[in-house]
Amino acid sequence: MNAIEKISSTDRYARCVQASKRVRWDIDKDVIREHRFDVAHKFLPDGLSLADAFTTLSADEKRFVSQIQGRTYANIFGLVERFINAKVLELSHDHWFGDQVALEALVRFSDEELKHQALFRRIDAMVGEVLPDGYRFDIDPNGVGHAVLGKSTWAVLALTLDIELFTQLHYRESIEPDTGLSELFKDVFLYHWKEESQHATLDELEWVRHDAELTAEQRERAVNEFIELVAAVDGILQAQAKADAAYFTGKCGRCGRGTSDRGRIPEGLPVAIHPLGRPAPALRQGAVRPDH
Repeated sequence: MNAIEKISSTDRYARCVQASKRVRWDIDKDVIREHRFDVAHKFLPDGLSLADAFTTLSADEKRFVSQIQGRTYANIFGLVERFINAKVLELSHDHWFGDQVALEALVRFSDEELKHQALFRRIDAMVGEVLPDGYRFDIDPNGVGHAVLGKSTWAVLALTLDIELFTQLHYRESIEPDTGLSELFKDVFLYHWKEESQHATLDELEWVRHDAELTAEQRERAVNEFIELVAAVDGILQAQAKADAAYFTGKCGRCGRGTSDRGRIPEGLPVAIHPLGRPAPALRQGAVRPDH
């Protein structure tokens, strides 16, 4: 038995509450602090923007790619947090007259997700003040939310946990160590990471709790629905990648052309958040239950 298994669920919910209180931050006081975005700096690190794959782009053009992708990266998080918050509020109902510590943890989770949505709306507006006009992000968060929440709770929680986990990975491995990024962009995802850390724990707790109530047949259907959700999100990302590429080429007046595919600008720029789609095959091959 590992250390986590020795900790009761109530204790793990309590630790999330404690962490929420300890790291709580304010958008204006702690994150923005009268800062502005500086287009002399990259927004998204090369490991996520994949700008280095475009071998014929100049340094300025690669930096512009990172800024476009950084704006989209923030907008995508604002998008998914709409349905995540709705699901968290729904799950809290199970604890209304039960574990009040779990209820507090989920209420705090919801409050923080609302704050994150507000933060990403601010970031989009602020980036729009320094980048050229013409950027488009036409995805309706409410429409996406309705579609996602039409799937089973198991599938929605699997998608949510996947998002929360790669949020941690992206920040620690790519954003945090890159010294060439906009200071404000790094701060946005530093503070976002601080609260998402406990959100991932809560997602896992709720996923395991819900999984214990399913039959094998129900779980099999839920896995299929999770794969459908991943495919649907992939479609959204690919469409936005094409919009980003059109914006880039329209403003730069060119398309990169190299001697190999890696030197060209495809119809869609790379999508930093795309690793979201990769766990599906592993789940389909038998990893159909969360670890207990």
